[in-house]
Amino acid sequence: MDVVDKATRSRMMSGIKSKDTKPEMTVRRFLHRRGFRYTLHDKKLPGRPDLALPKYRTAIFIHGCFWHRHLGCKYTTTPRSNEQNWQTKFEANVSRDAKNLEALRAAGWTVIIIWECGLREANAVARLEWLPDMISRMPDAVYEWPAGGKGCGEAARSSKSAHAPLSTTPSTSFDTPSCSSSAQDPANRGS
Repeated sequence: MDVVDKATRSRMMSGIKSKDTKPEMTVRRFLHRRGFRYTLHDKKLPGRPDLALPKYRTAIFIHGCFWHRHLGCKYTTTPRSNEQNWQTKFEANVSRDAKNLEALRAAGWTVIIIWECGLREANAVARLEWLPDMISRMPDAVYEWPAGGKGCGEAARSSKSAHAPLSTTPSTSFDTPSCSSSAQDPANRGS
C-alpha cells in the first residue's frame, strides 16, 4: 500500500529528471573546464549516452543507483509497495543497459559508467580527477566508478551477476576506498 494517493505519486514520479541531473551537470562541468568537448544524449548512439566524446570514441553514462541497480550500493533499494512491478521495471532497465553497452562496444566505443553515489559527497569534483586520463589514454574497454557501490564491500560487478550489464571489463583491477572488493575502479589506479 502506497502512503500517498495515485495522483500525488504520479506527480512525484513525473518530477524525476532524466537529463541535466545534478550528477550529470557535475561531470559535464568538470570535463568542460578541462577542455573536453562532447555531445549530449546523442540519438545516433545506442542508449543515448549522457555524454559522447567522438574524438575519443568514448561514451559516458551517469547512472542513478536506484534506477539502474548499482549492485551493492545502499541507494539500490526496492519499494515495498507493488514490488513485482518495480522488479519488472528494474530488470527491463538493466537489460536495456546491457544491450546498449554491447552495441556501443561492438561499434568500437569505450564506455564509462559513473554511478551517482560517487558524486554525492562534497568533494565529488576532486574524486573525478582520474576521468580525463581515462578518456584520453585508456584502451577500448568498459569502466565503472565507483565499482561496488558506496558502503559496499561484498558486491563487485562481474559479467555473471544477474544485475551486471557489464560484459567487458578492463584487465586491470582497482580497489575503491569504500569497497574491499577488487572491482573495477579507475579512480584508484595503481594503488
